[in-house]
Amino acid sequence: MTFVRIGGVPHHVAVTGSGPVCVLSAGLGLGWFDWDPVLPLLAPHRTVVRFDRPGLGLSGHARVAPTLRGEAERILRVLDAVGLGGERATVVGHSLAGFHAEAFARLHPERTAGLVLVDSSVEERPRVRVPRGARVAGTRVCGALLCAAGVPRAVGPTLRRLTAPTPWARVYGTGRVWRAALMEYVTYGDAAVELARLRVAVPLPFGVPVTVLAAYAGGSGEWLGRQRGLASRLGGTFRVAVPAGHLVMRDRPADVVAAILGARP
Repeated sequence: MTFVRIGGVPHHVAVTGSGPVCVLSAGLGLGWFDWDPVLPLLAPHRTVVRFDRPGLGLSGHARVAPTLRGEAERILRVLDAVGLGGERATVVGHSLAGFHAEAFARLHPERTAGLVLVDSSVEERPRVRVPRGARVAGTRVCGALLCAAGVPRAVGPTLRRLTAPTPWARVYGTGRVWRAALMEYVTYGDAAVELARLRVAVPLPFGVPVTVLAAYAGGSGEWLGRQRGLASRLGGTFRVAVPAGHLVMRDRPADVVAAILGARP
């Protein structure tokens, strides 16, 4: 594990393994440790880069509200900061980070070897109703009130253990993580709108393989249909992890690794 400073914020980064570069970015409010089950299967074949966005995991406090282009740039700067600036990377995004990974591929084609979206967020007709400034300001006030009341410390670790057990549940007892997760939540719509505009303006790099891996645990199949639609829209390969909840990397790590290893020509 190491820390690199990007935009004045210490970013926690873990680099493991050897071979072609693969960067893993977890979903809303999650941390580098959520990829732990994938690591022993992937590291023998890839140089695996995991990192925490500002406020999450072990990274420093977020200074500004996230933007889609800012998160794509963050992936680039993380890779550069750990000495992988000359490498093309397979970029893997889970949930919300699927937006970030796709934006990276569009904005930095010369650095993209493959794109893998793991149960990625999908918004076919994104829009936001409340102005961004009001949402960001309100979230900062809400976060401050929750932290002042001691809510993160009182319920954060227990809530995380119940929803997705991890030895690192204690990080959810910090106000830093709660504030960052809340901010990602209220700016989710902005990221979706940004991505929709980017899809019109900037194509995916030609010849770069795209894989969409959807989770399925039974049910109507509506989510699978939306994931299949995403794969079709991006001209990618569609795969399904069964049975799996949204945290596919914990439920079906071998499926995630298979999708990644198949993404590089």
